[in-house]
Amino acid sequence: MEDQTAKGEDFLNKAEKKINGWALFSSKYEDAADLYEKSANSFKIAKAWDRAAEVYIKLAGCHLKLDSKHEAASAYVDAANAYKKISPKDAISCLEQAVSQFMEIGRFNMAARYCKEIGELCEAQQNVDQAIAYFERAADLFQSEEVATSANQCKLKVAEFAAQQEQYPKAIEIYEEIARQSLNNNLLKYSVKGYLLNAGLCQLCKDDVVAITNALGKYQDLDPTFTGTRECKLLTDLAAAMDEEDIGKFTDAVKEFDSMTRLDAWKTTMLLRAKEALKAKEDGPDPDLT
Repeated sequence: MEDQTAKGEDFLNKAEKKINGWALFSSKYEDAADLYEKSANSFKIAKAWDRAAEVYIKLAGCHLKLDSKHEAASAYVDAANAYKKISPKDAISCLEQAVSQFMEIGRFNMAARYCKEIGELCEAQQNVDQAIAYFERAADLFQSEEVATSANQCKLKVAEFAAQQEQYPKAIEIYEEIARQSLNNNLLKYSVKGYLLNAGLCQLCKDDVVAITNALGKYQDLDPTFTGTRECKLLTDLAAAMDEEDIGKFTDAVKEFDSMTRLDAWKTTMLLRAKEALKAKEDGPDPDLT
């Protein structure tokens, strides 16, 4: 490893000399780019991630001088991959540079891919607002390139986060939209009941029994097969429990569903919110406040 680090430093020094020396404009940047790449690769082998990332950024700068924007974008991606090991914030910054270059040369699919990656990094850092922004941007770019599957994956992440932030109408709109799209696809139509369940759980969290009942009718019209599913039964039972303000009935419906189809963390969170709202109603107003 020490040998690779020394090689990295040696290639880096040679590259800097090329940049600062006398030569034809294109020639010196082409030669320096080759040396920077060798330097960065050596640092990467040595797992000197910060040094590798710094040199990849220098390599990107060389490619920009040569007006090679695709190569510059790729170098920024390499820098981001190195920074992921030590500094997610710097990784995001490099990926933003890559997205900018890919956008300039019309490589929207690549730009979308790295917007999605930035969204995932923001999610890991629990920066939900930024994650939403990048997943939305990725979805729009994938949509423009007619990559529907990837676009919907990003939209579903937006819906998940929107619901977590209690932006229920936004989440509902996305889940319903993707459910409609999926009905016409033989490979995706089996996922429709899951999307409608998620939309229904968001409806429950709005704590509006009339809206929940109307939504259930709409979902059964949208997909007649939904009526016979466990997902539809769960939502119907929960809506009835909320209408009757019966927390026991609510709990029993959730337990019955969970015994057959394990609830994930997101659904559990939505159900707990709805249950808390129901419990508050069942308990009635605080006598000290009346």
